[in-house]
Amino acid sequence: MDLWQSLFLLVAGVVAGALNAMVGSGSLVTFPTLLALGYPPVAANVTNKIGIVPGAISGALAYRRELRAHTGLLVKLMPASLVGGFLGALILFALPASTFEAVVPGLILFACALVLVQPAVRRLTGWSSSALDRGRSRLAALIALAFVAGIYGGYFGAAQGVVLIAVLTLLFDGSMQTSNAVKNALAATANTAAAVVFIVAGGISWLPVVILAVGSSVGGQIGGRLGKRLPPLVYRIVIVCVGLAAVAKLLAD
Repeated sequence: MDLWQSLFLLVAGVVAGALNAMVGSGSLVTFPTLLALGYPPVAANVTNKIGIVPGAISGALAYRRELRAHTGLLVKLMPASLVGGFLGALILFALPASTFEAVVPGLILFACALVLVQPAVRRLTGWSSSALDRGRSRLAALIALAFVAGIYGGYFGAAQGVVLIAVLTLLFDGSMQTSNAVKNALAATANTAAAVVFIVAGGISWLPVVILAVGSSVGGQIGGRLGKRLPPLVYRIVIVCVGLAAVAKLLAD
C-alpha cells in the first residue's frame, strides 16, 4: 500500500467513524474502499470489522456524559451485546454473509419507518418518561434486542446502528441523543467481541487495520460532536437517509 492509498483509507476511516458515532453504517464507506484497494472480500470484511472497533469505542466515549445517567441500564445490556457479537463472529465462519442479504434490506426499511413514526407511537401508547427499569417487559425486550443485534453486528452488520437506534427510540425512555449514546455503547461492545474472534482466527492485514483504527477514532469524536448538535427532526431525517443508502448499496451488490 503506497502513501496515497494509505491517505485514502485514512480519510475513509474518519468518515466511517463519524457516521458510526452519529447514525451507523460507516462500513458502507470503508468496506468498498478496501475492495477498491484490491483486498479480497473476506479479508476486507475482517479487516474492516477490526479497524472500525476503535472508532466505535471513540464514538461511545464522545457520548460519555449522556451515558452516565444510564450506567445501570448498560450493565444489563452490554453483556448480552458482548455474547451476541462473539456468537455472530463465530457464525460468520460457518455461514456466508449472503445468508442475510435477502432479508436485510427489508429489515433496514422497517427500522427507518420506526424512526419516523416513533413519536406518534409513543403518544398513542401513552408511554411516559419514567425510568426504564420500572418497565420489566421493556427491559427484557431491550436485553433481547442487545443480544440479537450483537449477533447481527458480529455476523453481517449492515446498518447495525440504524436498526439499534430505531428500536431504542421506541423502547427506551430517553431523547434521540441518549438513545444514540446507548446505541454506540452496544455497537462498540458487539464489535469488540467480534474483533477478538477475528484476531484469534488470524490472517489479518494489520497495516490497513491500523490506518482504519486511527481514522475511525478521530471520526468517532467528530461524529459525536456533530451528532449532539442536530435537532431531533433533522437527526431522524439523517438516520433515514443513511438507512436508505444502505438498502440501495445492498440491492446494487
